[in-house]
Amino acid sequence: MDREWNDNQPIYRQLRDRVVAMILDGVLKEGDSLPSVRTVAAEYRVNPLTVLKGYQQLVDEGLVETKRGRGMFINAGARNLLMKGERQKFLAEEWPRVHETIQRLGLSAEELLDSSTNGKPSRASSKDALSNSKDKDQEDR
Repeated sequence: MDREWNDNQPIYRQLRDRVVAMILDGVLKEGDSLPSVRTVAAEYRVNPLTVLKGYQQLVDEGLVETKRGRGMFINAGARNLLMKGERQKFLAEEWPRVHETIQRLGLSAEELLDSSTNGKPSRASSKDALSNSKDKDQEDR
């Protein structure tokens, strides 16, 4: 986990989000134990109650279960539950902004796919976008 904290969100929420990311990325799998509250508190120099509050959110969401005397463990189906929730959250909160930007910039599906496979737009698609832009400018005149 990253040791840096940002000021935009409470630390307990950032801890919760980091564990969620580790589950989604497959770093933590079903049945794996979470590090103890004391270990995390000492390692990240935060109050144990802060760690406990973050862990408690995971319990409340049904992602983690507490086994008395043994610790906290990732529940079966936690990743699938998270994937479903995170997909819905993305589509409801982030996608509308991304879609609006794509529309504003006039990007085509081909350009988006090209840039995602090689990290930058291909010359052909850049030229096409440029010529399409010039054509549009001439139409507007």
